[in-house]
Parts: sequence; C-alpha cells; structure tokens
Amino acid sequence: MTPDTSPGPLRFLVFGAALRADSANARLASLVARLISDTGATVDLAAMRDFDMPLYDGDMETAEGLPPGALALRERLESSDAVVISSPEYNASVPGVLKNAIDWVSRVRPQPFKTKHAMLVSASPSLVGGNRGLWALRIPLEHLGTRVYPDMFSLPDSYQAFAEDGTLADRGLQERLTETVSGFLSLVEADVRYVCLERRWYEFLGDRTEAAITQRAEA
Repeated sequence: MTPDTSPGPLRFLVFGAALRADSANARLASLVARLISDTGATVDLAAMRDFDMPLYDGDMETAEGLPPGALALRERLESSDAVVISSPEYNASVPGVLKNAIDWVSRVRPQPFKTKHAMLVSASPSLVGGNRGLWALRIPLEHLGTRVYPDMFSLPDSYQAFAEDGTLADRGLQERLTETVSGFLSLVEADVRYVCLERRWYEFLGDRTEAAITQRAEA
C-alpha cells in the first residue's frame, strides 16, 4: 500500500485576549474559529486564562525560567501554522495581560512569533470597534517578526452585534469577516503548502516587477 504523503490540514491557534469569560472578544474568537473550522482546517480555540502568568520579571526568569502559562502559549504557537488574536482595546492600546504574555514568550529561543502568520480582530462597544488597539498590537508582533495580515477586522457596538446563533447580526459585517478570514487562510495555505515559491517584496508602489527576488530558506 502506498503511504499517504499528502499534507494534513492547516492548524490555527485562535484566542480572545480578554480574561472575562463572556467577553465580546471571546465570542468573536469563537466565531472566527467556526469559520476556519468550516474550511476543514484544525482549530485550537484557547482562552486567555489558559496562559496565566505573572508580570514579566527578569529576576524571576533568571531564577525560575519561564512560567507554565508562557510555556503553554509557546507550545501552542509552535504547534500551529498561524494564529488569530481577538483583542479588546484598553485605553486606545493593548490589554496589559496580552502584552505581558507577548513579553514573556519573546524570551523563548528560537522565537515562536518569528515568521508566524497572524490575523488580528477586535470587538468593542465603541464605534471604532477596538481598531486603535489593533494598530498598537501590530507593533510588538511585527517587531518580533510576526507576519501580521494587513486586513484587520473591528466589530463596533459589540453588545448588540451577535445573533443568537453566534454569528454577526449585521449581514454585511458577517460577510466582511468571512471574506477577511478566507483571504487570511489563502495566504497561510500558500505559505505553508508552497514553501519553494519565490517572493517579490516591493517597498514602493512604483517598484518594477524586475526588482530583486528574495527566496525563502526553507527546503
């Protein structure tokens, strides 16, 4: 019998970055996880409490190493092809618990955030849907080498945004979220399945197609 050498399903870690169990971002994370799962991909749906850890302390790290919560996040990141974070906006920025988790995991070598694909979404009762917090979240992730998907999804008026079945009550927003998730999945699939492809990076819109090519090192 010929062994099955076809690649397995894509693997995604999805979690909401609020500690409150019934937070709008936990609900949005669950919806994104459902959309991804419907494509046949494997989804690891997590909660922020799965990664409980103390405030980052260099002396603690030297004496005890990384805390279990940071090691758990590292392991689940490394087991996934990509990550989706549904993050609330706290005072126009990143929730402290999420930034703290990123700081702890950034101490791991090799760095698990580096070259990991990420999509950022947010739900907020405000009219901007937590968008300012997502822009702030991009900064530490991209600094660590994460390939943050350009399209972010922000859900405003989150207290009234969900229908009873967990989808978005606004049909237009539901369609836009589905399209955003689909585009992200297509990018991750291309990167995971076709690692031998050449990449062209254009810094300016006027760059010509004969610009230098950067090839990936993976075999």
